[in-house]
Amino acid sequence: MKFTLAIAILLLMTLRCSAQSGRAPGSGATYRNPVIAGDFADPSVIRVGDTYYAAGTSSEWGPAYPIYTSKDLVNWDYVGPVFKTLPDWTMGSFWAPELFYRNGSFYCYYTARRKSDKRSYIGVASTRDLRKGFTDHGLLIEWTTEAIDAFVLEDGAKLYITWKAYGLDKGKDIEILGAELAPDGLNVTGKAFTLLKADRNTWEAGGAEGQAIVKRGRYYYMTYSGNACCGAQCNYQVGFARAETLQGPWQKYAGNPVLVSNDSWKCPGHGTVVTTPDNRYFYLHHAYNGVDFTNTGRQGVLSELVWDEKTLWPSFLNGTATPTEAKSPTGALQKKNTDLAIDFGKNTADIAWVWDVSRPKPVFTIGDGQLQLANSTPGTSGSFLGLVLKKGTYTFSAGINPQADLLQSICLYGDASNALGLGVRKGSLELWQIKEGVRSVLKTQPIPENTSAVQLQVRSRSGSSYEFGWAAKGGPMNQLPIDNQPNGSFLPRWDRAPRIGISVSGEQKGSSRIQSLAMQYN
Repeated sequence: MKFTLAIAILLLMTLRCSAQSGRAPGSGATYRNPVIAGDFADPSVIRVGDTYYAAGTSSEWGPAYPIYTSKDLVNWDYVGPVFKTLPDWTMGSFWAPELFYRNGSFYCYYTARRKSDKRSYIGVASTRDLRKGFTDHGLLIEWTTEAIDAFVLEDGAKLYITWKAYGLDKGKDIEILGAELAPDGLNVTGKAFTLLKADRNTWEAGGAEGQAIVKRGRYYYMTYSGNACCGAQCNYQVGFARAETLQGPWQKYAGNPVLVSNDSWKCPGHGTVVTTPDNRYFYLHHAYNGVDFTNTGRQGVLSELVWDEKTLWPSFLNGTATPTEAKSPTGALQKKNTDLAIDFGKNTADIAWVWDVSRPKPVFTIGDGQLQLANSTPGTSGSFLGLVLKKGTYTFSAGINPQADLLQSICLYGDASNALGLGVRKGSLELWQIKEGVRSVLKTQPIPENTSAVQLQVRSRSGSSYEFGWAAKGGPMNQLPIDNQPNGSFLPRWDRAPRIGISVSGEQKGSSRIQSLAMQYN
């Protein structure tokens, strides 16, 4: 009897601990970060019914703001972009899209750089169907020299927007501001008020931004990020604050920062909290992989929040570091199939292409068993069509029909002034780079003039070194001999990672003849 009672008490304690920690009892399934691989900074996540949607920064890449969907927070499918055509008032710096859902409509409050003065401000767009893209409603918040990082929430019957201000204003402390929106969410109607100020004497010395707010009990809770977000010298971290009313006063958590770097995931921050149907709390945010680092960008990672019912403060279930592996939110198994194999003669599957928004939009078609990318800007660095890199260690290849007057390349592209590629013309190969705007040829090698099809290949090791090779159709792969293999350290830009893809260049107009593409991650 005592033994049976002891078992019952133990079972009750286990169930209680599971409930307090937010874990679903009986499921041993785990997930590994990232949950959205590749460059996906500043993620915003919402749940509509049993479906999650997430959007992220695209920076200087088009199309603007990729959207993903999931049923379990760990397996995500690409939906498409917020904007298939860039809003007329924008020119780049497509940062921090915040999704919001209300009364059957989806809204996106986004940061972009304005053409007229190159300042970053906040716009708004909406749609009834995410898969059809958003209709832009134009500029929403113009505030001093910069307004970025919007977050929208309902407070009772009213709608509010919050944003980061004074980041570029000399002599002013950075603040997170708020204001009331019109009921349709498309206009600011209220006077701005301060939620939070960055404290220069703490870990927030580099600023405060990326705020997300959730209501639990009598408090509004804020996650926010501080310090340098991006690049090799980043020191991004996350803090908590809370208030009983949105207007404050806001109290910062004494234990800040609550999420910091470790060897596996560096510079975590800027995310959104979402609740599951069983009332668990998850923070979808970004961080750099400790091995691949800036070469794959800030990736979408997931961290669970739990609550102390005595202090009424949250904490991260897995401690102060982004978890490498953690318990699956729904018990779902995580599927990771990021490899790609496309034969344009047999398979014309929809590919999530990206391109440089500062350049003319690439013109391409798929027909006659080939991907035909037009050389739209002869005499320059050419046209580029790329893919987001999911890992830093990979083998990428393309099957190409050489042409006499057009250099067709596999290419790592940072921006128009920084790229690295291996190209082919009839009779020759060319390993080239553009570094800080200066183009140079690193290696040339003749190949038989009658070579009708060539396979070009690049092998990357953690995005820090590259080996290039080529093969004639049906022949073995030959490594391109070069004394000093290029390392591509100049490719990652301040706030984004390079893309891998194809480019066409030359003095004459023409189109590529790409037969196949393949990506294999290791």
